[in-house]
Amino acid sequence: MRPGRGLWVGMAAVSVALAQAPDLALTDAAADRFAALALRCVRQEYPNKLDHVMSGVGEVQAPKTLHPAFYGCFDWHSSVHGHWMLVTLLRNQPRMAKADEVRAVLDENLAPDRIAAEVAYLKQDNRRSFERTYGWAWLLKLAAELRSWDDPSARRWAQALQPLAEELATRFQSFLPKQTYPIRTGVHPNTAFSLDLALDYAQAVQDTQFEALIRERSLAWFGRDRQGPLAWEPGGEDFLSPCLEEAALMARILPRPVFRRWFKAFLPGLPGGLVPAEVSDRTDPKIVHLDGLNLSRARALRSIARALSPNDPAGPALEHLAERHLRASLPHLTSGSYEGEHWLATFAVRSLQASAPGVPRGRSGGRTKEK
Repeated sequence: MRPGRGLWVGMAAVSVALAQAPDLALTDAAADRFAALALRCVRQEYPNKLDHVMSGVGEVQAPKTLHPAFYGCFDWHSSVHGHWMLVTLLRNQPRMAKADEVRAVLDENLAPDRIAAEVAYLKQDNRRSFERTYGWAWLLKLAAELRSWDDPSARRWAQALQPLAEELATRFQSFLPKQTYPIRTGVHPNTAFSLDLALDYAQAVQDTQFEALIRERSLAWFGRDRQGPLAWEPGGEDFLSPCLEEAALMARILPRPVFRRWFKAFLPGLPGGLVPAEVSDRTDPKIVHLDGLNLSRARALRSIARALSPNDPAGPALEHLAERHLRASLPHLTSGSYEGEHWLATFAVRSLQASAPGVPRGRSGGRTKEK
């Protein structure tokens, strides 16, 4: 099932606008273009890929019945991070033309009764691994964005979302000690990516116990890693770089001098040889993942660069490489194919946030005090 031709005519114009964008700034106009993608899918129930274990015939139900808050955007986690993007755009660009429409969607989908239904779903049988840990982490990222925004509507939405956030934070803290090995894949289950998002939540709500667990697990899993196999990347359906996501996480976990040493041992050849991924078919739901890879690599590269010493010669090279990756995929967010359009804008916005001025070199967002 695909949206009608009229929709794609309008989206083609958005695609041209993105392609012709002269810079990488999150302006009001850019925010409207990104928001348009999420607004078209957060209420679109089909096509839909459910992560739904059925315990009986009575659980054969429509997506909106199962997930009244996060039923759109093809799958649950894409709906969740689409809402995060809308909150982020509204927070940072309050004068965007689509602000009222964004607020209406957030009022509708983040209503207390809808979130209560999401919590009830999680507490049913056979839900232990539902969206673990990728979807969990994005929900916590959404909660963190709301909790850190001093706005009356944000406080209302955060309060409504909090029972679901608390449920998933509890599940995270129960699961991580039992996870003997990290998952180093380039798709959803990647452990480093989820920990990076979850750390934002732990810090936003000042949950020192959760933050300490994330730091302890990160060090246990990744602290001794050397010679990361970056040359093996990318895989044909990756939207994450296992090596760069790990390095971006460790940039937050380790003090800056320690991170420098760890990074030089883990990825000694970076940035040499790394180039943006080629996307041969944006109508293919797996191949188009590679656009997401370019966008997530850009964010990770910028995070790593800003965690290095200000006079480290690798810093400018990493930042230039980040921009190359952004420019390789940013013009293609609106390809006319729902396979990419239901999720890629989120990764673009997160990457553009990392590219924004104002975060000085040598700051990683973690413990960067010199020792």
